[in-house]
Amino acid sequence: MTDQQTPLRIVGISGSLRKGSLNSAALRAARDLAPPGVTIEIFDISGIPLYNDDTRTENGYPAPVQALRDALKAADGILFATPEYNYSVPGVLKNAIDWASRPPEQPFDAKPIAIMGASPGVLGTVRAQTHLRQFFTYLNGFVLNRPEVMIGQANSKFDPEGRLTDQGTIDFLKTFLASFADHIRYHQRAKSRH
Repeated sequence: MTDQQTPLRIVGISGSLRKGSLNSAALRAARDLAPPGVTIEIFDISGIPLYNDDTRTENGYPAPVQALRDALKAADGILFATPEYNYSVPGVLKNAIDWASRPPEQPFDAKPIAIMGASPGVLGTVRAQTHLRQFFTYLNGFVLNRPEVMIGQANSKFDPEGRLTDQGTIDFLKTFLASFADHIRYHQRAKSRH
């Protein structure tokens, strides 16, 4: 089996808890548009408590946090879909990352990561994505640089049920996901040589 045929498992995380979230809709679209052999499993972060390291040191990780850490560790790659709140990353997403990144063996280290975002505005979460990239500089996540997915004016690109209907965005997402699969396999090959 060549590495192009090796199945890949990606964990997808939306930074929004809203039922009608455009970012959750974009993540579901990515899941449905994934190339052959690539599976995107969406992890719901709504059950993760507010970060308090006393909880971890006194009682270990809360069950939802441990489940997140386990899912991230087992994944070949991680796909984030982030809204932009006040020019930055939503608190719920930062909170989940803060929890997951605690020792031992933080699961973002040397993990291929891709970032996308959708917004009713024209900039499509560019500032939030820039901040999210900064987190993984410290955490040593291998973030895909291009193509960047910033779905601007996203409320016109999804139907009322949250299905992506804009053909240009569908085509671009397919290109993005193929690039992410290549990015994951590149790092897998590099790791196997060491």
